[in-house]
Amino acid sequence: MPELRKDPLSGRWVVFSTERRRRPTDFKVGLTPHASESPFTHGHEHLTPPEVFAIRPNGGPHNSPDWQVRVVPNRYPALRVEGELIRRADGIYDAMSGIGAHEVVAETHLPDVPFHRLPHEQIVRVFEALRSRWEDLRRDGRLKHLVAFKNHGALAGATLRHPHSQIVATPFVPPSAATKLDAAREHFARTDRSLFQDILDTERRGAERLVAQNHDFTAFCPYASRAPFEIAVYPSFQSHDFGRCQTHDFWQLAEVLRDALARLHASLDDPPFNMLLISAPLQEDALRWPTLRHDFRWHIEILPRLSVFAGFEMATGCFINTVTPEEAARHLRQVQLPR
Repeated sequence: MPELRKDPLSGRWVVFSTERRRRPTDFKVGLTPHASESPFTHGHEHLTPPEVFAIRPNGGPHNSPDWQVRVVPNRYPALRVEGELIRRADGIYDAMSGIGAHEVVAETHLPDVPFHRLPHEQIVRVFEALRSRWEDLRRDGRLKHLVAFKNHGALAGATLRHPHSQIVATPFVPPSAATKLDAAREHFARTDRSLFQDILDTERRGAERLVAQNHDFTAFCPYASRAPFEIAVYPSFQSHDFGRCQTHDFWQLAEVLRDALARLHASLDDPPFNMLLISAPLQEDALRWPTLRHDFRWHIEILPRLSVFAGFEMATGCFINTVTPEEAARHLRQVQLPR
């Protein structure tokens, strides 16, 4: 069973999951695994744990082929859903059992298709699958927060080449998420306005950091980008919880996301990146974040891994970025995408 331990100086929780040491190295730079080796192609359902969700156009039994999107437990999970959530003191330290969820979303049965080249409707299905898992995991009162993420490329931490993303639910709200929630709450208390809407208004008015937009979503390079060519995608409407979104929202999101990722791919020769989907806590805390529904918005962050976070970043929490967001956005906007 994994264990969670809290650093009393930073408030950061660390997951100790020793069984992940048994995880094989499935991805090597320069190696393209043959489709027959991928556990996420049709007919290979027996190579994964039993599915927890799938979209099949014609129905069909669990764990059968012909699925469009499939979600399975991670074979080497950082956290496990089985067991009892036990919190304990270890002298001055805090610890708890490693309860949570760690799942893998197979975004397509095709073994080597970049996310931005998936059909529009397929990306919508991926988001529908994520929404379904959001709502299912919310029913487990032990789980407080959920994040979905995609690692693309070995330098971004991918261990399988097959297009997939992951879901991790934790029994606590991570400090990085709490910092954003606190900032949104404090801005709303001071101004009676959403910080996310104020950021969007500024970016749309100036337009120099814009990358792509439609009626419902805006992609832009953040003012204080941590990494070269970092992109954020915000909804233009107030929505704090990704799990409450409607399918028509996903069509608009897919359009902007495909555009932004295609520009990254074309301009930077398929860079490794991490894509993060950040939402409000699964269980609302009315005492700490009483205006959550009005001040916070779920959003997506895309961080290309073009530079190495080293001693300075680890020692200070600050980032060194060699490309301004204005320059990055201008470069991305100028990319000529194929029709």
